[in-house]
Amino acid sequence: MKKVLFLCTGNSCRSQMAEAIVNARLGEKWEAVSAGTKPAGYTHPKAIAALAEIGIQHEGRSKLADEFRGIEFDLVVTVCDSAAEECPIWLGQGKKVHHSFFDPAQTDDMEDFRRVRDEIAQVIPQILEQAID
Repeated sequence: MKKVLFLCTGNSCRSQMAEAIVNARLGEKWEAVSAGTKPAGYTHPKAIAALAEIGIQHEGRSKLADEFRGIEFDLVVTVCDSAAEECPIWLGQGKKVHHSFFDPAQTDDMEDFRRVRDEIAQVIPQILEQAID
């Protein structure tokens, strides 16, 4: 099984949704976790609600990237620009990919959470498939 880390700044929305979608839909090939460079300390309730709307139950916990020090990942995906710039050097063992998604917490609009969720559900599987090749 391949391991992927989704890294974001706050680890409250985008990286949490990516983690949940991958584990729910691609769990036979990938084990996903998420973390933040400056974790918010909570998972945004609207991110959890947006996932529930597509049948994914997620009880995410906002985590600091340092929790994963010493763990080897096949892939690290940064999902926001600041996380890409602040990505800890020790996460460099495996392949890194960056794809910035809009932060729905900026607007707190449920439609933005749905839009980002759907974009993650479309883009992330493609990134993972390319990583296997």
